[in-house]
Amino acid sequence: MRVSRIQAAENRETVINVASRLFRERGFDGIGLKDLMKGAGLTQGAFYKQFESKDDLAAQASRRAMESATHRWSAATAANPENPLDAVISFYLSMDHREEKMDGCPVVALGSDAARQGADVKASFEAGIKEYLEMLGRWVGEADGDEAGGKAMAILSTMVGAVLLSRVVNDLGLAQAFLDAATDQVREAVTA
Repeated sequence: MRVSRIQAAENRETVINVASRLFRERGFDGIGLKDLMKGAGLTQGAFYKQFESKDDLAAQASRRAMESATHRWSAATAANPENPLDAVISFYLSMDHREEKMDGCPVVALGSDAARQGADVKASFEAGIKEYLEMLGRWVGEADGDEAGGKAMAILSTMVGAVLLSRVVNDLGLAQAFLDAATDQVREAVTA
């Protein structure tokens, strides 16, 4: 049965969205094409009509995951426009975000996997990370651009590291302590 161009485009978007979530949950190598396509409600044969390779899908799904994360940052800041950094800190360094393996930060979920991927996947992450840094740089707002950039990098590194460490421990008290310590450090860095 032939699929219309519109339906094919919708199917492609569905696969990218599903892959974005499943890769964050299981890693790039933690799910095969058959299960990925099944998650999208399609057959494995449909994959090759939509994508050049699994690497192609990984790059597109990574881009989508980073876009989704940036939208979440924007939504948090819209809810607290007077203090956008605090809004992001509150959601990002939370136990709720720690538990969001499929919808949480792709840098936390896939950072070490992405480091072993090809240039296209890395480019997707790099673009998203630069967007994070741009947002953070605006919020720390130092007159000296280098200082704001350095602070933004330190803040992002602290936040990503804290969520990652909170996810790899079983002890919920220790997980919360990582998030709390990072919250304190980030707030201190902004006022310094």
